[in-house]
Amino acid sequence: MLWRMSQVSPVLTVTADGDVRVVTLNRPDRLNGVSEELHRRLSEVWRELADDTKARAVVLTGAGRAFSAGGDFDHLLRHHDDAELRDRSIRLDRTIQTEMIRFPLPVIAAVNGPAVGLGCSLALGCDLVLMAEDAYLADPHISVGLVAGDGGVTLWPLLTSLLRVKEYLFTGDRIPAAKAVELGLANRVVPTADLHREALALAHRLAAQPPQALRATKQALAAVVEQVSRGGMEAALMAERATMTSPDHIRIINELAARAGGGRAGGAKAEGSANTKPDEAATEGTATGAPSPDKER
Repeated sequence: MLWRMSQVSPVLTVTADGDVRVVTLNRPDRLNGVSEELHRRLSEVWRELADDTKARAVVLTGAGRAFSAGGDFDHLLRHHDDAELRDRSIRLDRTIQTEMIRFPLPVIAAVNGPAVGLGCSLALGCDLVLMAEDAYLADPHISVGLVAGDGGVTLWPLLTSLLRVKEYLFTGDRIPAAKAVELGLANRVVPTADLHREALALAHRLAAQPPQALRATKQALAAVVEQVSRGGMEAALMAERATMTSPDHIRIINELAARAGGGRAGGAKAEGSANTKPDEAATEGTATGAPSPDKER
């Protein structure tokens, strides 16, 4: 039986099932869109879980019908006029990537729906990825005028071929669950109704492994990932920071916001504005540059 361990912030909950912790992005009415509060909590939760001496494995998932459909419009539009918020977002992205790489316990992503932008990076930053049949991945940063600094540039080349990385980052196309497995971006596709149960079962299996050996193995693998990604991560973050004030990005995000009913007439000025997080569809308060699902190649 799951019981509530901590809910300091309701946008991100942590529950326990024995020695497994379930971290849930909890803004289902916004398709778990990334608000400022959720962004901050995502940067904090890994250190908190690392300090939990009774935890042995973690499942990361989303409440409702999405894993995370991306940036929340209210949060995105505030970036246009707030340089401090722009800088803070880059720091949080850096912390999230670094903390997930260094996190000592195995983490299983239970991708229950769209995982877009930062949501996609969160899923691919996990150690194992299970996807529901109707879930998909997408990183449409470029489609909304940004560099994929929050993980796409650094994570994807470690998981699949550089040609495929370029194809999907350059186009922002959606990757259905079965295609994600074929590309090496996910471990397996699970019937939607069974996803949570199978993710928990796998987490308990890993939790039962000898902890010292598992942690040491993960630490050794993390050292490789960190060594390979260190330079690229910082370059990507700084490049994303630079594109946050580009005319293309400001125009696109304001058009999307207006289409969703949250735009401002005329938008923000290009100079000294827009540090936004792209992400998913211009519906229910989230933003997207992701095209419609493309046919599987």
